[in-house]
Amino acid sequence: MFRAGVRAELAGAVEVVAEAEDVPTAVAAVREHQPDVVLLDVHLPGGGGVEVMRQVGATGTRFLALSVSDAAEDVIGTIRGGARGYVTKTITGPELVAAITRVADGDAVFSPRLAGFVLDAFAGSIEIAAVDEDLDRLTEREREVMRLIARGYAYKEVARELFISIKTVETHMSSVLRKLQLSSRHELTRWASDRRLL
Repeated sequence: MFRAGVRAELAGAVEVVAEAEDVPTAVAAVREHQPDVVLLDVHLPGGGGVEVMRQVGATGTRFLALSVSDAAEDVIGTIRGGARGYVTKTITGPELVAAITRVADGDAVFSPRLAGFVLDAFAGSIEIAAVDEDLDRLTEREREVMRLIARGYAYKEVARELFISIKTVETHMSSVLRKLQLSSRHELTRWASDRRLL
């Protein structure tokens, strides 16, 4: 449904040569059609947008990330992976057409808030390598629990949100604190906030 909506928004302004539902079909489509610009979902099934760029390698194709996520590690990781821009799915049709055109022309395009993440990363106020290293210690589920707890959710609310038991939330939380060498929810919130993960 989302891809159909994007296609409809681009109709008449941008020639859509292919679409894909996961990493393997995306890589195959890019290799076959060699488009000027690829609109890339950061969390594409099969490894994500960064994996698509890694497998495609150096070509004339430019990548523009289009994602629901505005988390700093997604933005920075995708840019480091080779994307020329990053916009969120709140973008309007005409704005998306303009972003695609600018990326095709060689410009870099970011939603305003996301541009701040990139500038902070290059200025050194976000330690990207450290963020990656810390997050790599956590499982996907632990990251989800960590984010919700850091945002102030109660254990019961986290359990309901993730469809797991309160006991499981407690287990994940103690594992997160141990791996990150933190001692309380308060420290976790500060840790996540400092790294732009909230």
